[in-house]
Amino acid sequence: MTAYAQALGATLYSGDSSDQAVDEDHPLSADDQSVAEIAVVQGSLLDRTNLKSIHFRDRYQLVVLALHRQGRDVPSPFEEIDDVVLSQGDVLLVQGNRDQIAELKRSAEFMVLDGSTAVPRTDKAPMAFAITLAVVAAAATGIMPIAVSATSGVLLMLLTGCLRLGSAIRAISPSVFFVVAASLALGKALIETGATDYITDVFLYVTLGQSPVIVLSALMLLFAILTNVISNNAAAVIGTPIAIGIATKLGLPYEPFILAVLFGANMSYATPMAYKKNLLVMSAGGYRFSDFVKVGAPLTIIMWLVLTYVLAAIYL
Repeated sequence: MTAYAQALGATLYSGDSSDQAVDEDHPLSADDQSVAEIAVVQGSLLDRTNLKSIHFRDRYQLVVLALHRQGRDVPSPFEEIDDVVLSQGDVLLVQGNRDQIAELKRSAEFMVLDGSTAVPRTDKAPMAFAITLAVVAAAATGIMPIAVSATSGVLLMLLTGCLRLGSAIRAISPSVFFVVAASLALGKALIETGATDYITDVFLYVTLGQSPVIVLSALMLLFAILTNVISNNAAAVIGTPIAIGIATKLGLPYEPFILAVLFGANMSYATPMAYKKNLLVMSAGGYRFSDFVKVGAPLTIIMWLVLTYVLAAIYL
């Protein structure tokens, strides 16, 4: 453990009431001390804030030894760890009592990266499960729209104490709202200005004389590439009217072309910025951009070929 701290340029503390730094005169007692890596996830108390503002050390009785972000160590030499504003995917190396680290594993707000994270369970679990089941059943049977049943489910979760208001608010990512709103506005603008028809004509000109299967495959590949640069939500919103325009001009059913766009827009494998979870894995696993390309590009090609075959076999 001491060698680990030296390699990171960090300082170990005793963790007792004296809070003494570990050295030759004050050796670390390993009886109840441990180190662990925890990742900042969406909805966590640590997301978009710093350790000082939430009193992390006093709240969890853990000392943060180091901070790792997207392939590099932070903070800078002129910044304290407690002052760094954290974001999703950041990984903290913490030291403290084993019981405290075990408590983190039982919390839904942290991801302990040791391969043995326990599933959080409370006395509210049966109630939460029943509400979730009711929401799905109500939407599946057509009793109420999914938007109404889901909103009602969240309200019941709050009223029954299964979900805390603070946790619910922190779980809402402002970037998601901005992306969805901007995507819908962009899609509407493409339709109103005629840009959708123009893009459709250009696409059909490039694929002129090709079979419907080739056109379908090219459309899926186009959005598989696009989704690794912009969000999958934006790609889907932009691509849907284009897919309908292509199908209309070819005199073919809409379904395979819309599905081609949706499938392509969700092939977010080849870059770390394509999907938020990619960034979380990148930081936690110490991966590089090239690692995603080497694994994600072949996976995208396999999915593209397989889904093209499936759609063509079913619809064309």
